[in-house]
Amino acid sequence: MKRFFPPSELLIEPNGAVYHLGVKPSQLADKVILVGDPNRVPKVAAYFDSQECDVAAREFRTITGTYKGKRISVVGTGIGCDNIDIVVNELDALANIDFETRYEKSEFRQLQMVRIGTCGGLQENTPTGSYICSVKSIGFDGLLNFYAGRNEVCDLEFEEAFKKHLNWSPLLSAPYTIASDPELVERIAQDDMVRGVTISCGGFFGPQGRQLRVPLAFPQQNELVVSFEHRGWRVTNFEMESSALAGLARLMGHKATTVCLVIAHRIAKQATVDYDAKMKELIQTVLERI
Repeated sequence: MKRFFPPSELLIEPNGAVYHLGVKPSQLADKVILVGDPNRVPKVAAYFDSQECDVAAREFRTITGTYKGKRISVVGTGIGCDNIDIVVNELDALANIDFETRYEKSEFRQLQMVRIGTCGGLQENTPTGSYICSVKSIGFDGLLNFYAGRNEVCDLEFEEAFKKHLNWSPLLSAPYTIASDPELVERIAQDDMVRGVTISCGGFFGPQGRQLRVPLAFPQQNELVVSFEHRGWRVTNFEMESSALAGLARLMGHKATTVCLVIAHRIAKQATVDYDAKMKELIQTVLERI
């Protein structure tokens, strides 16, 4: 029996657009590039051969167009896993719920979602200027814990090893470990990106071990993160969205992964804010491979 989604659960604007993104079902492509900064959306779309729509709503912006015969939507998500929760749920609704009847569609439509972002490197093989494709993501955000089926899609052995190594505090949300879609990783990363484990944090400062004027509750966190190893995997970088994207995509049946440009090396304490050329290179690479 097909499920019905009442107005309180799926908000649809009078013009037929989904509530937060402001996008209509006909405006969404099967291939989706996600970027945190809405100002990066037109930078990606500048490579399109043609554009169908340009929709801005709140901090979100979406441009759909065609690149070398491929129909692609680029979506500005804003920062954080909470925003990813909104974006991915609404993208899935656009693809798999009939907005006229509010019933789930009979045929499933799979999306391919690649997030392009920036991150902080944590290992010797992730210096500033390198690219990292997230094979696995560890969520410090706790988002996936609110969804049924979380244990069935997560790497529970990895989670337990990680919590034991860090002596995980009960004051923190339970971390979850989720794998990106392997086929999409192969296609995007190929042989010129570091394949690693990404931690998605619930903030930029304290949750990533940055201390300004307020002392950290767990000052040894980053040292323990860097030294953690399980089945040959080490944590390669910090960012703020990959775990929610990979987790929700897996629960919904979509393909997703994250690729990031390292703009800060947390252990070497080096950073750059002049990375436009490297980001353009990454954008073009993803457009070719998605």
